[in-house]
Amino acid sequence: MEEALWETVKTLEPFGPRFVSVTYGAGGSTRDKTLAIVDRIQRDHSTTTMAHLTCISTSTADIERYLLEARGRGIRNILALRGDLPQDGITPPQNGFEYSYQLVACIKRAGGFSIGTAGFPESHIACTEGKHVDWQRLKAKIDHGADFVLTQLFFDNDDYFTFRDYLVETLGVTVPITPGVLPILNTAQIKRFTQICGAT
Repeated sequence: MEEALWETVKTLEPFGPRFVSVTYGAGGSTRDKTLAIVDRIQRDHSTTTMAHLTCISTSTADIERYLLEARGRGIRNILALRGDLPQDGITPPQNGFEYSYQLVACIKRAGGFSIGTAGFPESHIACTEGKHVDWQRLKAKIDHGADFVLTQLFFDNDDYFTFRDYLVETLGVTVPITPGVLPILNTAQIKRFTQICGAT
C-alpha cells in the first residue's frame, strides 16, 4: 500500500494541489507513520501537507510528544479531530481529551501551528440535539483556535451551502470552510465511510 501511496503522490504532483492531508488509523494506530509521510511529502514534493491528530484514546502527554515531533520535522499544519472510537472499544485515558475543541485549544497553546478542524454539513452522527447545535459546537472549536474548517464528505451540495451559510451569516464565522474531497475507491469503502459519519 505504501508503494501505491507514493505512486499516487507522484501522479498528482503535476496538478499542483493546494495541500495534501494525511490521516491515520483509529485510536492512533499509525500515528507515527503519518508524521513520516507528511515529512517526506513536504521534503520530496514541496507540497503543503497537513497531518491529522486525534485525541480519542490518547493521553495529553502523547499529544504533546506528537506536536513536538511535528515541530521538529517542520510540520506546521494539523487537522485536530476527536477521531473515531476504535473497534476494540478502548476507553479514553483519564488524562486525555474527550472533545476536539479541547485538542484545538491544546495545539493553540503549543503555538506555531495552523489548526484545522472538522465540520459536518449534515451534523455529527453523535449529536442528538440537531444540526444547529452541532454547528454551534463547531463555532466553539473555531473560538478555541481553529484557523479553518475541512468538511466531512457529503453528496448533496445543498447540505454544504446550508451549513456554510448558517456558519457565516448566523454565527459570524470568518475562517475558510473547505469542502472535504474523498476519492471513491470502491462501493464497500464509501458505504462504510457514510455509515461511520452518518452522511446521506
